[in-house]
This record gives sequence, structure tokens and C-alpha cells, in this order.
Amino acid sequence: MDKKRTGPVLAILIAGVLMGALDIAILSPALRSIQAGFGIDERALSWIISIYVLFSLIGTPIMSKLADTFGRRSVFALDIGLFGLGSLVVVASGFINSWPLLLAGRAVQGFGGGGIFPVAASAIGDTVAPEKRGSALGALGAMFGAAFVVGPILGAVLIPFGWQWLFLINVPISILLIVLAMRILPATAPSETRALDLPGILLLSAFLVSFSLSVNALDFSRGLSAFIAGNVPWYLSAAAVFLAATILHERRSRSPLLPASLFAGKRLKLVYGIALATGIAESSMAFIPTLALAAHGAGGLSPAESSYLLLPLVLAMSVFSPISGRLVDKVGPGPVMLTGSAVLALGFLGIFLTWSTLWPMVGASMLVGVGMSALLGAPIRYVVLAETSEQERTVAQGLANMFTSIGIALGAAAIGAVSASSG
Repeated sequence: MDKKRTGPVLAILIAGVLMGALDIAILSPALRSIQAGFGIDERALSWIISIYVLFSLIGTPIMSKLADTFGRRSVFALDIGLFGLGSLVVVASGFINSWPLLLAGRAVQGFGGGGIFPVAASAIGDTVAPEKRGSALGALGAMFGAAFVVGPILGAVLIPFGWQWLFLINVPISILLIVLAMRILPATAPSETRALDLPGILLLSAFLVSFSLSVNALDFSRGLSAFIAGNVPWYLSAAAVFLAATILHERRSRSPLLPASLFAGKRLKLVYGIALATGIAESSMAFIPTLALAAHGAGGLSPAESSYLLLPLVLAMSVFSPISGRLVDKVGPGPVMLTGSAVLALGFLGIFLTWSTLWPMVGASMLVGVGMSALLGAPIRYVVLAETSEQERTVAQGLANMFTSIGIALGAAAIGAVSASSG
């Protein structure tokens, strides 16, 4: 595809990814207003994020399969449309004061939003020459860092007009992106078979739901007994059963949701493992403000000020994601991922050694951001595009997303266990 066509295509894909990435980042200033408006407690309020993450996790493999089956342009537009529809439902919930309706809207948002990034990454494989894919994928990855810079600022601007505006603004943007996507994104030929593995979809969704519920139900104030408390054993048992059933079914299915070929190659297995480990590392980033507050709260650091300590980290991610993408084009993904892993390890070691001194710790956290940019963005996506066929590349991108999300859940649980046991 020529440069004149590639530019608009990338602009649409980047705008869609940014809109999805902004959704959680922009919520921070509005949470207290939403809580007061609906009269709910902290535990109920957490579901506004949890239900989005859960349905995003479910939507990722389903939307990825749909994109490979029916074409990436139409499914990208569908994902954007569902995200906009969910936003509209959330706005309506505020006017009629219905908390269940708000959660339903967030579920629709998450289900559509879960497919935006893997479909966009695959569309880059359809439109961008192999020698330039790293730069394009790096630009997509940069949107997640940019979202956590722009989101709180945009939220602070819109919240005086009412928290509903945080969601209402998504509606016209979604409509515009759908129109542009259908006009500008290239149409990919659907695969020969249009059959969908409905039992596989249901089994995988059941596994993801039970796994997410088990992680969310863990109460690490109990220590290791958290794993046998309450409903956790039932959720974990259900997750194990549904995972085994999913694997057995997928091996026999004529049109599997997760084709066996996506687990056959050594490089793909390695990439999924790196995605899982990167998710675990990513989950720890959220605890940096808590660590700083524990170390420096007595010296005058407030909770609000501690939350800004993530800003240098996400800025580093935003700046270095495009750089890592360009490096992938020049030297390949292997050296970039090795270097990124080393920098990430150095950053975490720096936080461990300097946590009692604020600004050196912030500097070490920036190294974490640099390392994450070399893993989360272009390199993993580049390998997935190179190792999969055009008919399966979106499902493979979705798998990388799934492993990252599972890693985030496992990492958060592990860090919670350490915090609870060691104080």
C-alpha cells in the first residue's frame, strides 16, 4: 500500500486504540462523583472497572476470531460501534439512576473494546510493509502510555459538566471512526469457512469468568488461607474444569476458536510466555504510588501526590514505544526484547534499592517504563505477525492480549499476597 493510503489507515487505527485505552484512564477523576450519584460503597464502585476488564478479556478472543473469519475492517467497525453503544448505555444509566444499567453498559464497552487492539495490530499486517511494521506497531503501543497522560487531564476538564460527559464524548467519535473505517480501511478477504466454534466460545468464556472471579475473590488479609476461603475454591475448581474442557473441545473442533497451529511454533510459545511475564510486571506498576506513600507519607507525601508518581513512567513508555518500534524495523525484535527485559529488570532492581529515597525511585520507575515499551508494544506484535498466516493473525494477536491480561491478574494477586504477609 502506498504512503498516501497508509497514513489515513494508521490514523484511524491509532484513534480507535487511543479511545479504548482512554476509557479506564479517564475514569479516575469521576469515580467519586459516580459513587456519590449512585450511593454505592467502595466494593460496588470497583465493579465499574472490574466488569469492563472481565468483558474485555472475554471479547478479545471472540472478536479476534470474528475478524479472521469475516474480515478485519468490518469487525474493527463493530468493535468501535459496541464501544460507542456501551458508552451511550452508561450515559442513560446516569439519567435514570440505574447502577445495573451502568454495569451493563460497561460490559458492552469492554466486549467491544477487547477487540480493538488485536484487530488494529492485524490490520497493520494487512496494510504496512514488513520493513515498516515495527514503527507502526510502536505507535499503537504508545497510545496506552499517552492515555494515562491525557486521560486524567481530559477527565478533569469534562467532570465539571457532569461525569456522563466522560462517556458521551465517545459516541460522536465512535460514529466518525466507523464511517472512516468503512471508507478507508482495506477489506480483507474472509476465510473459506464461516463456521464459528460456539461451544468453544462458551467454554473459553466460562473459564475466563471463573478465573477472574477467583482472582477478585482472594482476600490476602487471610494470608495463604485466602485460597481456601469463601467461594475461591469453587471458582478455582470451575476454572480448572472449564480450561480442561476448552482444551479437549478445541482439539476436536473443525473450526476451533484457538487453532492448534497457534501453539505449535517455538517462537509463538515464547512470545506468549513473554506476554504473560510482561503482564505480571505491568501489574506491579500500579503499586508504585502505594510503595511511595508507605515510605514517604510520614514526610508529607499525600495520596494525591503519590498518584502522580506514575506520570514519569507512562511518559517514558509513550516516548520509547515508537523508538522501540523503529529499532525493531532496523535490528529485529530479538535484540529489542532482550534489551528491554534487561532495562526492565534494572528498573525494578533500582526501585528495590532506592524505595526509601523518592526521586531516585522515580528515576528507576522510568527505567521500568522504558523496558515495558520494548516488550508490550511493537516487538511481541511484530513476531506474531511474522509467525502467523493472514487467516489467523488476529486470533494470535488476541492470544497475546489474553496472556498479558492473565499475567496482570496473576501479578496483582501475587503482589497482594506478599503485601498481606509482610506488611
